[in-house]
Amino acid sequence: MEQCLLSIDWDYFIYTQKNCGSYIENNRSLMDSWYKRYIQAKVWGEDILHEFQLSSQLDTFWEKVRKSFLFAAGIKVLVSDSHALSYQMAKDNNCDAVYLFDAHSDLGYGGLSALNFEVNCSNWLGKLLKDQQIQGAYIFYSPYTVEKPEYFQPMNRIYNIRYCDWKDLGGKSIVVTAIHICRSGAWTPPWLDENFYQFVDRLGLPYTIENCPERNWDPDHINLSQQINYLMA
Repeated sequence: MEQCLLSIDWDYFIYTQKNCGSYIENNRSLMDSWYKRYIQAKVWGEDILHEFQLSSQLDTFWEKVRKSFLFAAGIKVLVSDSHALSYQMAKDNNCDAVYLFDAHSDLGYGGLSALNFEVNCSNWLGKLLKDQQIQGAYIFYSPYTVEKPEYFQPMNRIYNIRYCDWKDLGGKSIVVTAIHICRSGAWTPPWLDENFYQFVDRLGLPYTIENCPERNWDPDHINLSQQINYLMA
Protein backbone atom coordinates (compact mmCIF):
# COMPACT_ATOMS: atom_id res chain seq x y z
CA MET A 1 0.00 0.00 0.00
CA GLU A 2 1.32 3.42 -1.00
CA GLN A 3 2.61 5.66 1.81
CA CYS A 4 2.47 9.37 1.23
CA LEU A 5 3.40 12.78 2.48
CA LEU A 6 0.45 15.14 2.72
CA SER A 7 1.91 18.58 2.04
CA ILE A 8 -0.23 21.67 2.53
CA ASP A 9 0.66 25.27 1.75
CA TRP A 10 -1.26 27.97 3.63
CA ASP A 11 -1.56 29.97 0.41
CA TYR A 12 -3.96 27.27 -0.84
CA PHE A 13 -6.63 29.01 1.25
CA ILE A 14 -5.84 32.66 0.48
CA TYR A 15 -7.48 34.68 -2.24
CA THR A 16 -6.20 38.01 -3.48
CA GLN A 17 -6.57 40.02 -6.66
CA LYS A 18 -3.07 41.33 -6.13
CA ASN A 19 -0.19 39.53 -7.80
CA CYS A 20 2.25 38.87 -4.98
CA GLY A 21 4.95 37.96 -7.47
CA SER A 22 7.93 35.75 -6.79
CA TYR A 23 10.08 36.31 -3.74
CA ILE A 24 13.20 34.97 -2.10
CA GLU A 25 12.57 33.38 1.27
CA ASN A 26 14.44 35.51 3.80
CA ASN A 27 13.75 37.70 6.84
CA ARG A 28 12.89 40.72 4.71
CA SER A 29 10.29 38.87 2.67
CA LEU A 30 8.70 37.46 5.83
CA MET A 31 7.93 40.82 7.41
CA ASP A 32 9.64 43.91 5.99
CA SER A 33 8.21 43.45 2.50
CA TRP A 34 4.70 43.22 3.95
CA TYR A 35 5.16 46.54 5.74
CA LYS A 36 6.50 47.99 2.49
CA ARG A 37 3.37 46.90 0.61
CA TYR A 38 1.18 48.19 3.42
CA ILE A 39 2.86 51.64 3.42
CA GLN A 40 2.83 51.94 -0.38
CA ALA A 41 -0.84 51.01 -0.54
CA LYS A 42 -1.69 53.50 2.19
CA VAL A 43 -0.13 56.30 0.13
CA TRP A 44 -2.70 55.50 -2.56
CA GLY A 45 -5.53 55.39 -0.06
CA GLU A 46 -5.72 51.60 -0.12
CA ASP A 47 -5.73 49.08 2.71
CA ILE A 48 -4.10 45.79 1.75
CA LEU A 49 -5.58 44.11 4.81
CA HIS A 50 -8.87 44.01 2.90
CA GLU A 51 -7.28 42.60 -0.24
CA PHE A 52 -6.58 39.12 1.14
CA GLN A 53 -9.49 36.82 1.90
CA LEU A 54 -9.61 33.34 3.40
CA SER A 55 -11.34 30.52 1.54
CA SER A 56 -14.51 28.97 2.93
CA GLN A 57 -12.75 25.60 2.40
CA LEU A 58 -10.75 26.32 5.51
CA ASP A 59 -13.56 25.15 7.81
CA THR A 60 -14.10 21.79 6.13
CA PHE A 61 -10.61 20.90 4.90
CA TRP A 62 -9.52 18.50 7.64
CA GLU A 63 -12.90 16.78 7.61
CA LYS A 64 -12.54 16.12 3.88
CA VAL A 65 -8.97 14.96 4.35
CA ARG A 66 -9.96 12.42 6.99
CA LYS A 67 -12.61 11.01 4.65
CA SER A 68 -10.06 10.38 1.91
CA PHE A 69 -6.80 9.62 3.73
CA LEU A 70 -5.87 7.12 6.42
CA PHE A 71 -3.47 8.51 9.02
CA ALA A 72 -0.80 5.97 9.97
CA ALA A 73 -0.05 5.24 13.61
CA GLY A 74 2.68 7.55 14.87
CA ILE A 75 2.18 9.97 11.99
CA LYS A 76 4.71 12.83 11.94
CA VAL A 77 3.41 16.39 11.57
CA LEU A 78 5.73 19.30 10.81
CA VAL A 79 4.88 23.01 10.68
CA SER A 80 7.37 25.38 9.05
CA ASP A 81 7.53 28.57 7.07
CA SER A 82 9.38 27.21 4.04
CA HIS A 83 7.84 24.53 1.87
CA ALA A 84 11.31 23.29 0.95
CA LEU A 85 11.30 21.14 4.09
CA SER A 86 8.83 18.81 2.38
CA TYR A 87 11.75 17.33 0.44
CA GLN A 88 13.54 16.01 3.51
CA MET A 89 10.31 15.04 5.23
CA ALA A 90 9.24 12.84 2.30
CA LYS A 91 12.70 11.30 2.20
CA ASP A 92 12.98 10.69 5.95
CA ASN A 93 9.56 9.05 6.14
CA ASN A 94 10.08 6.75 3.12
CA CYS A 95 7.12 8.21 1.26
CA ASP A 96 6.22 6.78 -2.13
CA ALA A 97 4.17 9.80 -3.16
CA VAL A 98 3.31 13.38 -2.29
CA TYR A 99 -0.22 14.76 -2.20
CA LEU A 100 0.15 18.51 -2.47
CA PHE A 101 -2.47 21.18 -1.74
CA ASP A 102 -1.02 24.47 -2.91
CA ALA A 103 -1.44 27.56 -5.06
CA HIS A 104 1.81 26.51 -6.77
CA SER A 105 3.07 23.19 -8.08
CA ASP A 106 6.61 23.60 -6.68
CA LEU A 107 7.85 21.42 -9.54
CA GLY A 108 10.44 24.01 -10.52
CA TYR A 109 10.01 27.05 -12.72
CA GLY A 110 11.78 27.64 -16.01
CA GLY A 111 11.83 24.09 -17.30
CA LEU A 112 13.88 21.02 -16.39
CA SER A 113 16.96 23.14 -15.68
CA ALA A 114 15.25 24.33 -12.50
CA LEU A 115 15.84 20.85 -11.09
CA ASN A 116 19.61 21.32 -11.34
CA PHE A 117 19.55 23.86 -8.51
CA GLU A 118 19.62 22.98 -4.83
CA VAL A 119 16.35 22.19 -3.12
CA ASN A 120 14.27 25.31 -2.52
CA CYS A 121 10.66 26.33 -1.98
CA SER A 122 9.91 26.42 -5.71
CA ASN A 123 11.42 23.12 -6.88
CA TRP A 124 11.32 20.67 -3.95
CA LEU A 125 8.58 18.50 -5.50
CA GLY A 126 10.35 18.32 -8.85
CA LYS A 127 13.58 17.43 -7.06
CA LEU A 128 11.89 14.56 -5.23
CA LEU A 129 10.81 13.15 -8.58
CA LYS A 130 14.16 13.72 -10.28
CA ASP A 131 16.09 12.18 -7.39
CA GLN A 132 13.72 9.18 -7.45
CA GLN A 133 12.79 9.72 -3.82
CA ILE A 134 9.09 9.36 -4.69
CA GLN A 135 7.22 7.55 -7.44
CA GLY A 136 4.43 10.05 -8.00
CA ALA A 137 3.10 13.52 -7.26
CA TYR A 138 -0.57 14.44 -6.95
CA ILE A 139 -1.21 18.17 -7.14
CA PHE A 140 -4.42 19.74 -5.87
CA TYR A 141 -4.36 23.34 -7.00
CA SER A 142 -6.00 26.07 -4.99
CA PRO A 143 -9.14 27.40 -6.71
CA TYR A 144 -7.33 30.74 -6.74
CA THR A 145 -4.16 29.61 -8.47
CA VAL A 146 -2.96 31.39 -11.59
CA GLU A 147 -0.93 28.37 -12.68
CA LYS A 148 -1.97 25.77 -15.23
CA PRO A 149 -0.72 22.18 -15.62
CA GLU A 150 0.48 22.86 -19.16
CA TYR A 151 3.09 25.26 -17.75
CA PHE A 152 5.00 22.16 -16.65
CA GLN A 153 4.90 20.03 -19.79
CA PRO A 154 8.62 19.05 -19.62
CA MET A 155 8.10 17.55 -16.14
CA ASN A 156 4.67 16.14 -16.98
CA ARG A 157 6.15 14.13 -19.88
CA ILE A 158 8.92 12.57 -17.81
CA TYR A 159 7.49 12.05 -14.33
CA ASN A 160 4.34 10.59 -12.82
CA ILE A 161 2.49 13.82 -12.08
CA ARG A 162 -1.27 14.09 -11.77
CA TYR A 163 -3.36 17.20 -11.33
CA CYS A 164 -6.31 16.28 -9.19
CA ASP A 165 -9.54 17.40 -7.60
CA TRP A 166 -11.31 16.15 -4.50
CA LYS A 167 -13.53 13.95 -6.66
CA ASP A 168 -10.44 11.99 -7.73
CA LEU A 169 -9.98 10.70 -4.20
CA GLY A 170 -11.72 7.53 -3.11
CA GLY A 171 -12.17 6.19 0.40
CA LYS A 172 -9.50 5.81 3.07
CA SER A 173 -7.08 3.89 0.87
CA ILE A 174 -4.26 6.45 0.89
CA VAL A 175 -1.99 6.02 3.90
CA VAL A 176 -0.42 9.23 5.19
CA THR A 177 2.76 8.71 7.18
CA ALA A 178 3.72 12.38 7.39
CA ILE A 179 2.06 15.78 7.13
CA HIS A 180 3.82 19.04 6.38
CA ILE A 181 1.97 22.34 6.77
CA CYS A 182 3.89 25.39 5.60
CA ARG A 183 3.07 29.05 6.05
CA SER A 184 5.00 30.43 3.04
CA GLY A 185 5.31 33.79 4.76
CA ALA A 186 6.72 35.57 1.71
CA TRP A 187 3.37 34.98 -0.02
CA THR A 188 0.93 34.94 2.91
CA PRO A 189 0.27 38.04 5.04
CA PRO A 190 1.36 38.18 8.70
CA TRP A 191 -2.01 39.44 9.91
CA LEU A 192 -3.45 36.02 9.02
CA ASP A 193 -0.94 34.07 11.11
CA GLU A 194 -3.42 33.57 13.96
CA ASN A 195 -5.80 31.93 11.47
CA PHE A 196 -2.91 29.79 10.27
CA TYR A 197 -2.22 28.33 13.70
CA GLN A 198 -5.92 27.84 14.34
CA PHE A 199 -6.00 25.79 11.13
CA VAL A 200 -3.00 23.74 12.28
CA ASP A 201 -4.60 23.10 15.69
CA ARG A 202 -7.83 21.91 14.08
CA LEU A 203 -5.91 18.95 12.66
CA GLY A 204 -6.00 17.57 16.20
CA LEU A 205 -2.56 15.92 16.09
CA PRO A 206 0.66 16.78 17.92
CA TYR A 207 3.11 18.65 15.73
CA THR A 208 6.63 20.04 15.64
CA ILE A 209 7.38 23.62 14.62
CA GLU A 210 10.63 24.18 12.75
CA ASN A 211 11.92 27.48 11.35
CA CYS A 212 8.60 29.31 11.53
CA PRO A 213 9.40 32.59 13.31
CA GLU A 214 6.64 34.53 14.99
CA ARG A 215 5.52 37.63 13.08
CA ASN A 216 4.14 40.48 15.18
CA TRP A 217 2.14 42.63 12.78
CA ASP A 218 1.72 46.12 14.30
CA PRO A 219 1.56 48.82 11.58
CA ASP A 220 0.13 51.40 13.99
CA HIS A 221 3.37 51.57 15.96
CA ILE A 222 6.11 51.92 13.36
CA ASN A 223 8.08 55.15 13.37
CA LEU A 224 9.38 57.18 10.43
CA SER A 225 12.81 55.57 10.53
CA GLN A 226 11.25 52.11 10.38
CA GLN A 227 9.00 53.15 7.51
CA ILE A 228 12.03 54.30 5.51
CA ASN A 229 13.80 50.99 6.17
CA TYR A 230 10.73 49.04 5.10
CA LEU A 231 10.39 51.03 1.91
CA MET A 232 13.99 50.12 1.07
CA ALA A 233 13.25 46.41 1.55
